[in-house]
Amino acid sequence: MFKSLQSRLLILFLLISLSSIIIVSVAIQWGFTDSFDDYLQQKREEQVDQLRQRLVEEYEANGRMNGELAGSLIHLQAMTDYLYYKIYDQQGRLIIDSTPLIKMMEHMMINGMMMESSAELESFDLLVEEYPVQWNDNTIAQLEVYFFKGYTQGDFYFFERFNRNILLAAVVMILLGILFSILFTRRITMGLREMEEAARSLQQHDLTVRIPTENQSEEMKQLALAINELAESLQYQESLRKQFTDDLAHELRTPLATLRSQLEAFQDGVWEPTPERLKQSHHELMRLVGLVNEMDTLLAAENPQIQLQKESFSVQALLQNIYEHFFPAFYEREVQLILKPPAPTLQVTVDRDRFMQIMINIMDNALKYTGAGGKVKLSAQQTGEMIRFQIEDTGQGIAAEDLPHLFERFYRGEKSRNRKTGGAGIGLSVVHALMKAHHGEISIKSEVGVGTVVRLDFPV
Repeated sequence: MFKSLQSRLLILFLLISLSSIIIVSVAIQWGFTDSFDDYLQQKREEQVDQLRQRLVEEYEANGRMNGELAGSLIHLQAMTDYLYYKIYDQQGRLIIDSTPLIKMMEHMMINGMMMESSAELESFDLLVEEYPVQWNDNTIAQLEVYFFKGYTQGDFYFFERFNRNILLAAVVMILLGILFSILFTRRITMGLREMEEAARSLQQHDLTVRIPTENQSEEMKQLALAINELAESLQYQESLRKQFTDDLAHELRTPLATLRSQLEAFQDGVWEPTPERLKQSHHELMRLVGLVNEMDTLLAAENPQIQLQKESFSVQALLQNIYEHFFPAFYEREVQLILKPPAPTLQVTVDRDRFMQIMINIMDNALKYTGAGGKVKLSAQQTGEMIRFQIEDTGQGIAAEDLPHLFERFYRGEKSRNRKTGGAGIGLSVVHALMKAHHGEISIKSEVGVGTVVRLDFPV
């Protein structure tokens, strides 16, 4: 019954609210009763002091006390505050007595004028306290004050109103607690329900689903953003997969169609299998072989279980080998290759074959897209805990919109697929995978018409 998060939160909030309301109500009731008792005691003390003051004034005026000034006050306190007195003079003689009024008050109580039940009457036991009356440091009289142990009619009415208000406030707080608990738990779980629906949509391959982040708590907002980013990533990967399939079909279709037409021409006798035509067919075949080899290389580089044979090499020696390897090709294309020698003691730990594969891909691209008269500069230096190899050219550059996609399979900024300037679009994907295998980073900065800078960072 209470398996859902909303129901459990609702029960928890209600328990907390009800417990808090009950504790607060009991605390208020207890505190008020205690304070009210103190108030009644203080009020009784003030009334007794008022009577004592009247008796002193009477004594000062007449030299004795006969109740002329205090009589009206004694009667008033008996009828309204239920205080009764026996007053004795210095010789212990009873001079004033208002206790006979107690019988009348009890008769009124029995008749129901002031008490609502006999249980209340039984709780009204009479208590007595004694107070001296002082004048010039002499005791001129002794008071015996009689009063009921319980509360008076006015006190009961006051307590009844107070308890009624406390009960009303408690009921209102309970209702508000239930209302706010329902609204709060619904608000909290609403975001979770939206995320559950989004997850189910992703499970059903609906990659267009997005979770609104407005009016969400910070934690829910971050979770919603993460799910939205996941959906965007899956959608993007799906588009890459479709693009990859289209590109692969295109790459295979052209040489296959050429080979098919040539072989059919040979079979039909339209073409004579001359060495030149056979060489052309062989060239198309080798294009297919090269594409398959590039795919094998990419799959091997992206294999998380790839084993690298890392060793420590001199950075200067590695750059010198690359320079000597590419110098003839650069010289033939009339592109200046510049080597900036690094520090002789600089060492880097890499798989040499994989490292050369990375550098050959980058250098091939630099040569391919740098025209005659251009320059390509090769350098290396240590930056913190990384060894940075940098290849900087003055070639045609790369458009800003193409930069984020350079490491995608078959992606080429040159949409015409001109074979003179571009390959199958797998080289940089291989480089990226091999850099990840080395726990390194590759970054490319470029500007059209200015050139490109490629940075390869390997851990020291």
